[in-house]
Amino acid sequence: MTYLLEDPDVYILSEKVSHRIWEIVILWPNFEKFGVGKQLTSSVDSISANIAEGYGRYFMKENINFCFYARGSLLETKSWISKARVRGLINDADFLELIKDLDEIHKKLNGYIKVLQQNLQKQN
Repeated sequence: MTYLLEDPDVYILSEKVSHRIWEIVILWPNFEKFGVGKQLTSSVDSISANIAEGYGRYFMKENINFCFYARGSLLETKSWISKARVRGLINDADFLELIKDLDEIHKKLNGYIKVLQQNLQKQN
């Protein structure tokens, strides 16, 4: 596993959830996989991808912006998971586990953004 951050928890957990969702979606029938599944895997993959891209940016403001994009993707993922549950594609146990993990990512991501914003204020 690649560690991109000094405190990699938010990235590691977002990668874990991304892989878990892939394992679920890959088993769906084709129509569901290429409809809801494609949207769901795209949004969940975007969480860690945006965290990584932001970390790779030179300017703190850009890093913060990419973390905001990651947070948007996280909320989009929750929306797709809810749709998948209502449509009988995700069982209740998987749904609750994924929502719990996404809530944890949300908290950690907000904390990371706060640290970045504090560091930006120190620079100014």
